[in-house]
Amino acid sequence: MRVLVVGAGGVGDAVARIAARRGFFDLMVMADYDLARAEAAVAAAEAGGGAGRFVAARVDASDPASVTALALEHRVTHVLNAVDPRFVMSIFNGAFDAGADYLDMAMSLSRPHPEKPYTEVGVKLGDEQFAQAGRWEAAGRLALVGIGVEPGLSDVFARYAADHLFSEIEELGTRDGANLVVRDDNGTEIFAPSFSIWTTIEECLNPPVIFERDRGWFTTEPFSEPEVFDFPAGIGPVECVNVEHEEVLLMPRWVEAGRVTFKYGLGDEFIGVLKVLHALGLDATTPVRVKGVEVSPRDVVAAVLPDPATIGPRMTGKTCAGLYVTGTGKDGRPRRTYLYHVVDNEWSMAEFGAQCVVWQTAINPVVALELLASGEWSGTGIRGPEAFDAVPFLDLLAGAEPAGFGSAWGLEDR
Repeated sequence: MRVLVVGAGGVGDAVARIAARRGFFDLMVMADYDLARAEAAVAAAEAGGGAGRFVAARVDASDPASVTALALEHRVTHVLNAVDPRFVMSIFNGAFDAGADYLDMAMSLSRPHPEKPYTEVGVKLGDEQFAQAGRWEAAGRLALVGIGVEPGLSDVFARYAADHLFSEIEELGTRDGANLVVRDDNGTEIFAPSFSIWTTIEECLNPPVIFERDRGWFTTEPFSEPEVFDFPAGIGPVECVNVEHEEVLLMPRWVEAGRVTFKYGLGDEFIGVLKVLHALGLDATTPVRVKGVEVSPRDVVAAVLPDPATIGPRMTGKTCAGLYVTGTGKDGRPRRTYLYHVVDNEWSMAEFGAQCVVWQTAINPVVALELLASGEWSGTGIRGPEAFDAVPFLDLLAGAEPAGFGSAWGLEDR
């Protein structure tokens, strides 16, 4: 297997650090618009045991031809998209033109319904990709979409719950929460999102999508249906709200459920900041002219906030990604189960030099690539993680090193 990773930021860098310890690939090309960042990711991977199998390169993620040329140059078999979702289609198409399989952790962007944005869907997340499913299948190529942590591991949990825990599922509810704190050099707590603010604005301010069996996909107001969810591993209760996310668009395609939701534990401060950004128009992506320079307001916000890849040393706490499943168990009795994965920032920084949120996102595509390399996962067309057997993934994720990745997941009946 020869892998091209497009994007050497926080997640891409963590992918390289994790993959450096694995032997399933022959070459991993770390590519970024900023060559120095790609070179830094390669240096970190080589220091972690990957010497001789990593190469740095420059790529323009907005140009499919740039992706294709780089993939062909290095005889790449798989392209992993590790940049924000505005570049999904260019990388997706570039991989196809290179004859490579494709993986991503976020899908093509949505566009709200022009007249009824808070009741009806417009262009849904992933619609542009799924529209090309026929040509990927005809070419015998696989596009494995949404294989981060959320979406990704949460979708694997959905498949596992359907196959092994439940005879009937009422709701698949992804619930994400954390108790992370970032402090400045003086020890004062600061506002510093642990993931790409560009992506966070996109998913939090767009109309959230909900799926119901009798209604299909529909939308609601941002931050709707607040609920307090009790997270494990000492994180505790966190208020969660509806947010637009790929799980709701993926799970119903392969798993039978009465309802599918995604709720994110943002907290009052984060929600307040997002509302202010929206009120001021700073969430907009359309460039505006400032002193003769065209600039996107959202890019300005991203530029003035700390880079998520750099905040790890100043962060404490844990992050939890999981799926709360309700319905009828295999024994015919009512069942409520939370399947989850927790990462402590202190551990991920000490072990990999990566902050916990990006590390938790990055480990899942690496597990998937290893399963594809071994043939335990295979297929053609456009598929989500739910389309594959969950057991090999979960066993490899939690299995003891060096055979497995040594990252335990949990199951809690409530």
